[in-house]
Amino acid sequence: MKRTILFSLMLLLTASFAESQTAKKGAVTPIATVKQAKVEVYYFHFTRRCVTCQAVETESQKAVAALYPAQSKQGSITFKSLNLDDKSSKAMATRCKAEGQALLVISGNKRFDLTDQGFMYARSNPAKLKAELKKIIDPLIR
Repeated sequence: MKRTILFSLMLLLTASFAESQTAKKGAVTPIATVKQAKVEVYYFHFTRRCVTCQAVETESQKAVAALYPAQSKQGSITFKSLNLDDKSSKAMATRCKAEGQALLVISGNKRFDLTDQGFMYARSNPAKLKAELKKIIDPLIR
């Protein structure tokens, strides 16, 4: 019994030593590539909209395009406006947990609700809305 355990231990040590020597001799080990998370900006609205509702959509879309032109072109940052009255938008609204008008930034399992900021700044201070979007999106793409 002792010989079997001793033999097994020696075999295990020899195998681990041989494996470490292979790694030292220049065997290429795969390097994990870091994939940039996709950032999606959604504006959920209804068919009937006021001027402020329309401004939230327009200013948010312009801000994303101005701040991230290369990422927008690549598709790693997207802006989508979805009408909650359309049946085709219901699934996305459920996925994003949007129950009404909402400006959301979603990346992976992270969800940021900028609805209040959107309605507060879209007409009176679009630069502030742009800054709020930047503050949320920048950490997600780094």
